[in-house]
Amino acid sequence: MKVVFANPSQPTSGVAVVFSTEGARLTASAAALDKQLKGSLARAIKGSKFKGKKGQSLTVMAPAGSKLNRVLIAGLGKPKEIDDRTVQDAGGRIYANIAASGQSTASASVDDIDGAGLSVTDMAANLAYGATLRSYRFDKYRTKEEASAKPSLKTLRVLCPRSARAKAAFQPMSKIADGVFMTRDLVSEPPNVIYPASLAKRARELSKLGVKVEVLGEAQMKKLGMGSLLGVGQGSVRESQLVVMRWNGAGGRGKGAEPIAFVGKGVTFDTGGISLKPAAGMEDMKWDMGGSGVVVGLMKALAGRKAKVNVVGIVGLVENMPGGNAQRPGDIVTSMSGQTIEVINTDAEGRLVLADALHYCVERFKPKFIVDLATLTGAIIISLGDEHAGLFSNNDTLSERLSKAGSAVGEKVWRMPLGDAYDNLLKSDAADMKNVGGRGAGSITAAQFLQRFVGKTPWAHLDIA
Repeated sequence: MKVVFANPSQPTSGVAVVFSTEGARLTASAAALDKQLKGSLARAIKGSKFKGKKGQSLTVMAPAGSKLNRVLIAGLGKPKEIDDRTVQDAGGRIYANIAASGQSTASASVDDIDGAGLSVTDMAANLAYGATLRSYRFDKYRTKEEASAKPSLKTLRVLCPRSARAKAAFQPMSKIADGVFMTRDLVSEPPNVIYPASLAKRARELSKLGVKVEVLGEAQMKKLGMGSLLGVGQGSVRESQLVVMRWNGAGGRGKGAEPIAFVGKGVTFDTGGISLKPAAGMEDMKWDMGGSGVVVGLMKALAGRKAKVNVVGIVGLVENMPGGNAQRPGDIVTSMSGQTIEVINTDAEGRLVLADALHYCVERFKPKFIVDLATLTGAIIISLGDEHAGLFSNNDTLSERLSKAGSAVGEKVWRMPLGDAYDNLLKSDAADMKNVGGRGAGSITAAQFLQRFVGKTPWAHLDIA
C-alpha cells in the first residue's frame, strides 16, 4: 500500500475517512464533509451506537449523487487520551475496514484536536504508520488466490495541514515498518526456505544499509570452543551459523562508545531432536527462530532510520534434527565459556545456542547491556498466556526501561523472579550444570541457565514464546 501526504482538500472519490472524539463530536473536516453530504453523517450517527469512543467506527454509504463510495468515521476517544498508540490503532482499523471494500483509494482527513496530546502532523504520521503495519500480508506462495480475496486498497492519502512535516515525521516510522516486515517475512517463511545458511544470507542484505555483517561457520565456531551451540545442530545436514551484525550510528571508540547488544535464538526448525516433539503442531516450529528474526529486523530498522547508537546484533542459527549424528540425552558438551553442560533433554536446545552466543558477545564486544530474545519455553505461555512476554533480568534499571518501552508500544512484559533456589535446580552429578531443571518453574530455570553466561554484564532475557 502506498501512503501519500497532501494538504487538506475534500475527498472526491473512493473512501473518505474522517474522525470523531468521544461524544460523537466530529472534527472540523468531518463536519465540513457532513455539510457537503447534507447531514448524512449526523443522521447515521444518530441512528447507531457510535459515540466516537476509541476503537469504534461507523461506515456510511455515500448518498446518491456523491462521487464518494462511502465514508468511514473513526472514533478516537477522549482528546486528552489521544496518543501515538491511539492513532496507530485507528490507522490499523481503518486499513482493515477498507482493505477488502473493493475500493483502491482512501483519503483520511486529519485535523488539529483541542486538548489532544499530539500535534496534527504527529497524528497524521502515526495514522499512516498504523495503517502501514496492518497492511502486511505473506502471500507469496498462494498461486491460485482469487483477485477478490486480495486487498483492493492500493493508496492511502493522508490529508492534513503542514503535510510536508507529517511526511518527514513518517519517514523514520516507515523504516521501522521495514524492519518489522522483514521480521514477519523471516518467521513466515517455511523451514525448507529459511534455514541457517539462508537466514544468514538474508542478514547479509543489511550491509547495503551500512550494517557490518560477519558470518561464522562451524569450523570457526569449533575453534572458538562453541560446543554448546554446535551440539544442537550436529544432527542436521544444514550447517550451523553465527551471524554478527554491527551498526555504529553513534561512532566513537573506546570507553563511552561501547555498544548495546541484542542476541537472538535462531532455531530455524525444532523437531526436539532425539527428544522428539509430538507430531501435532510441529509445523509451527518454523517459528522457533523468532528471536533471531526480531534481531535482524531490529538492525534493519536502526540502520534504515540512521539511529545514532552503537548496536551489536548476534544470532545463533541452527536446525535441531534427529539425525544419525544427533546429540543424545546424556551427552556432555563444553561451552565457549569453559563450563560443561549435561544435556538431559535435547528439546531444551535454545538455551544451549544462546549460551555460546551470549558469552561470545560479552567477551568480544563488552557491551553496556545485553537483551536476548528467544521463543524459549512453553512454560512461559502457561504462566502469562498471550498477554505478556516473560522478562528476566539481573539489573533493575534495565528491567524498568524495558517494561516502560513495552507498555508504550503495546508489547507488554512481566518481570519474573530469579534466585539461588531456582539456580540449584540445574545442578548435575556429572557436569557443571544440566540443561533443564525439574518440571516446575521451567521458564525460570531456563533464564537461570542463561544468566551463567553473561557474567556481570547488565542483561535481560525476553521469553517471547
